[in-house]
Amino acid sequence: MPDVRPRARDEALVHAVYQEHGRALLAYATRLTGDRGAAEDVVQETLIRVWRHPEVVANGRGSTRGWLLTVARNIVTDRIRARAARPPEVPESPDTPPIQRDHADRVATSVTVLAALEELSEDHRGVLDQIYFQGRSLGEAATALGIPAGTVKSRSYYALRALRERLTTRDTAGDEVPA
Repeated sequence: MPDVRPRARDEALVHAVYQEHGRALLAYATRLTGDRGAAEDVVQETLIRVWRHPEVVANGRGSTRGWLLTVARNIVTDRIRARAARPPEVPESPDTPPIQRDHADRVATSVTVLAALEELSEDHRGVLDQIYFQGRSLGEAATALGIPAGTVKSRSYYALRALRERLTTRDTAGDEVPA
C-alpha cells in the first residue's frame, strides 16, 4: 500500500505556496495574458507543476517566487506559441461563404450528371434545363418552350426518371455511381 504521507505533505506545500505567492502570481499572469480567466488557468497550471515537482520549491535554493513567475511566463509563452501554430478560426458571418474543404466530390458528381444529361433526349434535356438550370416554374418553362404546362410536367417526370436510371447504373469501370 502506497504511503499517503508524502502526498499529504506535497498538498500542504502547494497550499502554503499558494497562500504566500498566489496573489502575486495571479497579478503577474493577468498582466501577461490580459484576461483574468486565462490568468487563473495559468496559476492553476503553475501550482500543478509545484505539486508534481515539490523538490524544486522545497530545496531552499533560489527564490520560490522567481521560479513560480518563470513557470507562469513559460506557460503563457507556450500557449501563445500553440495558438500561433494553428490557423485562427474565422467566425462565420452572412457575408462570408462557408469554407469548402474539398470540392473534388462535387466536381466528379457534376461531370457524371452532365454526362448523363447528354444521354437524354433533346426534349427531356430542354425541360430540365428550363426548370433546374434556368430556375423557371412549370408555367414559365412551358411558355419558353412553347408547349403546354402538362407536357412540361410529364417530360420533367420522365427526364428525372431516366436521369436517375443512368446515374444508378454501373459506369464503364464497373463502380456503382450514387444517385
